[in-house]
Amino acid sequence: MAQNFWIPPAGAADFLPYCQQTSDGIAQKEIARRDATSGKKEARQRYQDIIAKQANQLKQCRGQNWLKTQAIWIRLYECDLRPGALDEVLDRIVDRGYNQVYVETFYNGQVLLPAADNPTAWQPVVRSYGNEKADLLAQVIQKGRERGLGVYSWMFSMNFGYSYAIRPNKQISLLRNGRGQTSLSANTLAGLSTDLGSLNPNEAFIDPYSLAAKQDYYQMVQAVLKRRPDGILFDYIRYPRSVGNASIATKVQDLWIYGEAARKAFYDRGTNGKGRELIKRFLDRGFINTADVVAVDKLFRNETTPMWQGRQPLANEFRASVAQRHSILQTDLWRLGVAHAMQGVVDFLNAAVYPARQTGIPAGAVFFPEGNQTIGRGGFDSRLQPWDRFPNGVEWHPMSYGVCGRTDCIVSQVQRVMSQARPGTQVKPVLAGIWQQSISNRPPLEVQMEALRRFAPRISSISHFAYSWQEPQSDRDRKSCPARKF
Repeated sequence: MAQNFWIPPAGAADFLPYCQQTSDGIAQKEIARRDATSGKKEARQRYQDIIAKQANQLKQCRGQNWLKTQAIWIRLYECDLRPGALDEVLDRIVDRGYNQVYVETFYNGQVLLPAADNPTAWQPVVRSYGNEKADLLAQVIQKGRERGLGVYSWMFSMNFGYSYAIRPNKQISLLRNGRGQTSLSANTLAGLSTDLGSLNPNEAFIDPYSLAAKQDYYQMVQAVLKRRPDGILFDYIRYPRSVGNASIATKVQDLWIYGEAARKAFYDRGTNGKGRELIKRFLDRGFINTADVVAVDKLFRNETTPMWQGRQPLANEFRASVAQRHSILQTDLWRLGVAHAMQGVVDFLNAAVYPARQTGIPAGAVFFPEGNQTIGRGGFDSRLQPWDRFPNGVEWHPMSYGVCGRTDCIVSQVQRVMSQARPGTQVKPVLAGIWQQSISNRPPLEVQMEALRRFAPRISSISHFAYSWQEPQSDRDRKSCPARKF
């Protein structure tokens, strides 16, 4: 397949496609980095000079490129504390032309904060004796900026992790559906993880209406923002995706609104006695019948029609037959349930974004382009991810992971997002793959990017999932190393 590489404009400096480093530049830097670990002052200075030179080259190239920001997603490990290890990882990222890196900061119930300064409800990533004060997040932010890399903190959101979910005092905050299941007991699929699409036993979702859960999360976001990353990205702003027929929510029991806080908030959406009583019966049984309509009429004789937030009853609805009123109310209650579930997601994101806005740090939301779609007659994608309702000013990072062996399905996902983006919204697609070869039935990254450039020239930022795909051996080596103080 012929490669349609980006060609620098006339008069531009001589850069490789996609702002990658030359083979000579990579080799010189690698030698300098190894020499610098010896501790000799001259060697360290030479290495720093090369880093600074390449950072300037990267800035110039990206300034002249159609793609102003090329980012990559990465997970750090305790082994990255070894002398020169983190430098090597970041150097490889610069070598491939990236000028931003999205560092996984909260995932699988652990947070990238030092054990000695971790005021959160989660355990630190670095837990070995002697490394209690090691701050990998602060280190990667500093070292990234030295190389011209913007460093974002990438955080799971409604997925708090298994270790959180099994704590007795946290049970009240867990997500529940109408079958009494939590995300730990229901049959669900993983989302964005190191192994794309694989099952993740560490997933555990919380009720977005839980005040205690939001307070725990808020405290963690504040601790992360103290490190002053260049941005913060919120992932898992959604419900878990069920498998098979359950992947489509068609009845209220399918919705994750049965946690204690969500259930109370749903009931409180009723604005009169009739409305609250019907909501309660609908939630308890999953439906209402004509007997319920008659019963609430008798219970609240001074009220004409059941009311809840957002409901606009038909003119003279109260004069319709009981059967007609039942049909209307049943439909309206289902719509209310879906809206309530979606609003919980939006409210959680608003709470997460707030401290970032207070500190002036950009915030973004990671989502699936199909996560908000309706399916069939009255059905919804079980993730209920209303990204089209996310707050203004939040960056959109749609995970455009279409699998069809071509770029068509990937472009169509981005097209769907662009068509619903409000003016001024920064859309920054996420692509899965590796350079120069297909993987998992996806074209090479450069082929995907060029397809997006032709379709949407105004897109100026794209990210790649993930470093572990591009550097599998490096990633494996970094997962385990001798346990000692580095």
